Amino acid sequence: MERIDKLKELLAANPEDSFVQHALALEYIKVNREEEAKALFLDLLGRDRNYVGSYYHLAKLLERQGHHHDALQWYEKGMEAARAANDGHAYNELQTAYEDLTDL
Repeated sequence: MERIDKLKELLAANPEDSFVQHALALEYIKVNREEEAKALFLDLLGRDRNYVGSYYHLAKLLERQGHHHDALQWYEKGMEAARAANDGHAYNELQTAYEDLTDL
């Protein structure tokens, strides 16, 4: 919990720090606090649509929760953001996850 507490302190000091918000969401996932993680990812991507890494993790979380349609939509949005950012690596990861889910 120390990491979560430290990240929460950092986020309180700078609420629009996308890196810290993303890191806190990942820590919440590690301790099975997925709803809190989802809320952070949604807030982050609502504010900073260019934070490409969060699309993948949000979609994976939704996929684990059985929300496949929503996950597919977030993968698609992530691919668009990755393409716009010219981030081929992120685009490929998102596309692979999207295709794996559509194959189910």
